[in-house]
Amino acid sequence: MLTFKSIFDYQPGILAEIIHKSYAEIVNSSPEYWLKESEKWDEFDKESFESPETVGKCVFVTCLDNFSIGLGSFDPRQAPEFGIVGQNCILPEYRGRGFGKQQLLEILRRFKEQKFAKVRATTNEHPFFVPAQNMYLSVGFKETKRFVDGPDPRYKMIEFEREL
Repeated sequence: MLTFKSIFDYQPGILAEIIHKSYAEIVNSSPEYWLKESEKWDEFDKESFESPETVGKCVFVTCLDNFSIGLGSFDPRQAPEFGIVGQNCILPEYRGRGFGKQQLLEILRRFKEQKFAKVRATTNEHPFFVPAQNMYLSVGFKETKRFVDGPDPRYKMIEFEREL
């Protein structure tokens, strides 16, 4: 059974560990572009645990039978106009089974609970992120724009949006 647990049920470092494992394939394939991102993942972990009333309460660990398989996060600071899907990843060995979609639906549920009007999500057009692109589309997101701003200048970022 899939559950969503508070990060404070874990030790600092769990978020960075999940993100590093989740993105190891793309980092290893193009370290010149993606290795710099790993510093941001470590900082995300640190900020989440150091700020339990802000960042920390907007991150959860996704568990399958009490084993950590991913994480979801969100940014509510633009309330009530829109919320932003943040880090949202599943460990490679658990992909392709709908867990990422269930994790995303949990983020959307939390936004609905807080009466947000819209939700935005951003991913990259790199082939590694095609499953993420398809997942967003499958739950009603629409692509709103593409722009240059990601770690790998060969690929644009894609912004998605959906009404709640």
